[in-house]
Parts: sequence; structure tokens; C-alpha cells
Amino acid sequence: MQQSQQAANAWRILFLLFLANLFNFFDRTIPAIIIEPIRLEWGLSDFQLGLIGTAFTIVYAIAGVPLGRMADTGARRKIMGWGLAVWSGLTAVNGLAWNFWSFLLIRMGVGIGEASYAPAANSLIGDLFPPHKRARAMGIFMLGLPLGLLLAFFTIGAMVEAFDSWRAPFFIAAVPGVILALFMFFIKEPKRGAAEAVQVATSAVDKPLRKVLAIRTFWWLVLAGLAFNFATYACNSFMVPMLQRYFLLPLEQAAVATGVIVGLTGLLGLTAGGWMADRIHQRSATGRLLFAAVSMLIAALATAYALLAGRVEVGVFVAVFSVGWLFAYNFYTCVYTAIQDVVEPRLRATAMALFFAGLYLLGGGLGPIAVGLLSDHFSQAAMLAAGASEMSETFKAVGLHDAMLLIPLALFVTMLALLQASRCFVADSTRMRAGMVEVLPA
Repeated sequence: MQQSQQAANAWRILFLLFLANLFNFFDRTIPAIIIEPIRLEWGLSDFQLGLIGTAFTIVYAIAGVPLGRMADTGARRKIMGWGLAVWSGLTAVNGLAWNFWSFLLIRMGVGIGEASYAPAANSLIGDLFPPHKRARAMGIFMLGLPLGLLLAFFTIGAMVEAFDSWRAPFFIAAVPGVILALFMFFIKEPKRGAAEAVQVATSAVDKPLRKVLAIRTFWWLVLAGLAFNFATYACNSFMVPMLQRYFLLPLEQAAVATGVIVGLTGLLGLTAGGWMADRIHQRSATGRLLFAAVSMLIAALATAYALLAGRVEVGVFVAVFSVGWLFAYNFYTCVYTAIQDVVEPRLRATAMALFFAGLYLLGGGLGPIAVGLLSDHFSQAAMLAAGASEMSETFKAVGLHDAMLLIPLALFVTMLALLQASRCFVADSTRMRAGMVEVLPA
């Protein structure tokens, strides 16, 4: 049996992966911030606004599966490098969109580029760091999410104001991504399974998709991820316009407030959460997943209270909702590492691609469009209840605010799925370690 070890260049590569992840989420967030100017310029409904996010995530999910298989069999640095170059280039093209449909099609192209990144990066982290350090490493990698959101929400409103155009952020965002793509090609990759504590089989895997889908824990984690992404994509897509309409904040203030809710909380959630998850995992095999489940319960209760409180002071709403989102971030450090604990190294990029397919196709894809549809319905109901004959921004504000109650509901479903995953975890983890030891000739 070989000793579990960390690659010598692990932290340098992790920093590069973190930076790319940051720009991934920065680019992905731009439409959510400039959504109201687009709605007013092109006369769009909330359903159409939700469709922008849904189309992106559906393409992202579908493209991720073949790209994930490529990452398990080919050079991960090349897949990540070309993917980063493609999504950054198309982000710039997004600024040239002339109507709703052109904007939608370009966003779908960005989705294909971004789909190349997460499965390959997660697979690489599994080979760079041994099991007892993976939650911390995953926490640092996933810091790209809140920092990308924070950077986007804190700067894009100012960019729109400075250039008097919602198109400017797309052009600016493309530049660092293209530069960073060049560095990806020079990554020195470790061998697959290099950080494992057992000798890893190197032969080709027969029926890889079937083997991944045979893991019960994986199914429950996919269901948890589906519900979780439903909540996060609904929040990221509509928090800025909800704050503008319901709390009457200008775009720049609404963007900064959203940055506090979904970005600032992640800095603490992913660093402290990753450290706590590793400590708990050393004491209990199912500790990470149970910690994640408790975190989801707190997140559901806090976000529900913030929304049900009605027209409170905006500072109170932001503070309470932020507490919920702080705990929600524990999902990433706990669940992503749990997948690595039940899936052998040769199949990890494939597993992550399937995991993301479920997350984005049925979770992230449904979240924005479901909230958009429900918002239109509630807006219409508010108009009829008031006896009005024409739709107004007041009714649209009430409709969107009430539709966002789907967020805490989805977080509660996430908690239930994580509890079920914890029940299968030990058996699947033991089976994975036993199955990946290569039988050597006597």
C-alpha cells in the first residue's frame, strides 16, 4: 500500500484553478446584474429573463458530460485552457447582442465553454491533495464562486454607470480570462490517483457511466445538488431586480447588497466551513454530510424568515438572508469532497460531469424559469386583487418577492437529500477503496 501524498506543485496549481473559477462566476453573473436595463430596453417578461439563465444552464449541463469524459481520458490542462479561451471570447461577443434571441444564443455558447472547466478542475484537485486535505483545498477552489460574485456585484453596476451602457462589462470581463487561459496550458498534471493511500488501477474502466450511476450516495448527492442549484440560481438571477423593485434600491446599491448576500458570506463560509468539514470528517465518516444537512436547515429557516418578514428595513433583510447564505456555502466543501470519497480517481471527472448535469439541467435550469413564471403569475394575481386594469411595477415587485419563497423550500429539500446520502456513504466509500486497488501478478 502506498502512502497518501500531496503533489509538490499542488498549491500553485490550486491558485491558478481558483483564479479561473473566479472569472467563471464573474462572467456568469453579468446578466443577473444588468437584467433590469435589458428588460426595459427590449420589453421582456420575467419568464424571458428566467429563460436567459435556463438556456445557459441546460447547454452547460449537456455539454459537460462528454467534456467530463474527455477530462478522464485526456489532458485536463488543455480542456481547461481552451474552454477558458472560448467562454471569455464569447463573453465579449455578448456585448454586441442586438435583441433578446441573439443574447440568448451567445449565452448558450458561453455555457459550452464554461462546461469544460469544473469536471476537469475537480478531478485535478482529487489528484493534487490527499483525502484529509481535500475539503480545505475544495474550499479554496470554491472561493472563486463568492469572490467572482462579489467582484461582479461590486463593480458591474459602477461599470454600467461609468460607460452609460449595460454592454461595457462584457467587453471588460473577457480580457483577464483570455490571458489566464494561456497559463492553463503550462500546468504540470499529477498522475491519476497520485494522492490516494492505495495503489490505483490504471487500466481503462469498462462501462464508466454505469459504474458511477451504481453508487447510491451519488444519486442522493445529485438530488441534493439539484435542489441546491435551484435555490442558488433563482437567488443569483433575481435578487438584484427584486431589491430594485420591492425595496426600491437603484441598480448599483441593489448589486452591492446582493454581493454581500451571495459573495461576502462565501468568503467565511468556504474557508471556515472547509476547515470545520475536515475536522468533523476525521471524527466521523458521515460527519461532513451531516454538517451540510444541518447547514441547509439553518439556511432554509433564515432565508424564509427574511422573505416572510415583508417590507422590513432593507438592511435587516440583507443581514438575515446573508446568515442563511453563509451556511448554504457549506454545501460545496462537504458535497464535492463526498463525491471524491465514493468515486475512484479514474471516474471522478465523469462523475462530476454527471453531477453537474443534474445540478444544472434540472436545478439551475429550472430555478430561474420557475421563479420567473411564478413571478408573472403572482404579479397578475396582485393586479387582479387590487382591481387594477393595467400591470404596474408595484405588482411586479410583489410578484417577484413572493415567487422567491421557492428558495427556502428548495434548501429544505436539499437537507432531506443530504440526510439520505449520509446513510449510504460509509458502504459506498468502503466499496470504492476496495474496488480501485489494482490486482498485481504474484
